[in-house]
Amino acid sequence: MLGLRRLLAVSGHLGGLRAPAVAPTSAASYPSTLFVRALQILAQPGPVRLQKLSAPDAGIVELRLERPEARNAIGKEMLQGLRSAIEEVEADSTANVVLVASSVPKVFCAGADLKERRLMGPAEVRDFVNSLRSTFSSIEALSIPTIAVVEGAAFGGGLELALSCDLRICGKDAKFSLPETGLAIIPGAGGTQRLPRIVGRSRAKELIFTGRRFDAVEAATMGVVNCCVPADEAYQKALELAREINQKGPLAIKMAKKAINQGTEVDMTSALAVEEECYEQVLHTQDRLEGLAAFAEKRKPVYTGK
Repeated sequence: MLGLRRLLAVSGHLGGLRAPAVAPTSAASYPSTLFVRALQILAQPGPVRLQKLSAPDAGIVELRLERPEARNAIGKEMLQGLRSAIEEVEADSTANVVLVASSVPKVFCAGADLKERRLMGPAEVRDFVNSLRSTFSSIEALSIPTIAVVEGAAFGGGLELALSCDLRICGKDAKFSLPETGLAIIPGAGGTQRLPRIVGRSRAKELIFTGRRFDAVEAATMGVVNCCVPADEAYQKALELAREINQKGPLAIKMAKKAINQGTEVDMTSALAVEEECYEQVLHTQDRLEGLAAFAEKRKPVYTGK
């Protein structure tokens, strides 16, 4: 189970829990009252919510953006929620795949909270952007696969969040852009680096120089998203993909991600050495033997991540 303090932090409501104003009639009732109060706090809306799916989807975790009043714009509270959620996922040995989605209709994430940004001085802006960049890098560096579920707008930091995920699924009504040059700044949370690695240098320059919006069909054509489905069906498609991944050997998935991510950043000789190192990690596992046994016995393998 997710740690209570972590859940409170992710929900944006971590604080000192106090005893109720009316003293309980017995000492034994106080822990129960405190627990109920904690559950009430967890039920309150926060900018980021982390949820573990139950069987048969155990192993799939949802990270949801929930700030409808600002179209999921990323401010300080949401940034802290994202950081706490990422730490929780990385510490959870039962998590196999993460879905990054929005609970707000017609919007994935509108980008940075510019109303909040207007109140910041240059030093504070620098610190915020550096922290945002680091947070998205932490998402990218998660040992397990991440899938962005994009319905509606993914602008600025919202698109950069999606780009930090391993895979991206969008609905047909999705809209994308990196509009920062129109504000006399540049994408500062990884957009100038991840976008060209996905669509190529020339196309990335066009999109960033102009800041123009592009639709879901163009996003799929350029490779910004892996798949475009009818509007409001992106979550179901992403869940299907997550279920496929969840059935595979957890250690194998982690090592495959590591081999691809690290190998593509070095020359071929070094990359093959990375692959060798990663293969060695799965060679002496119980899961590898289970996979061979299941194949021989013509049954579905039961992997434990060992």
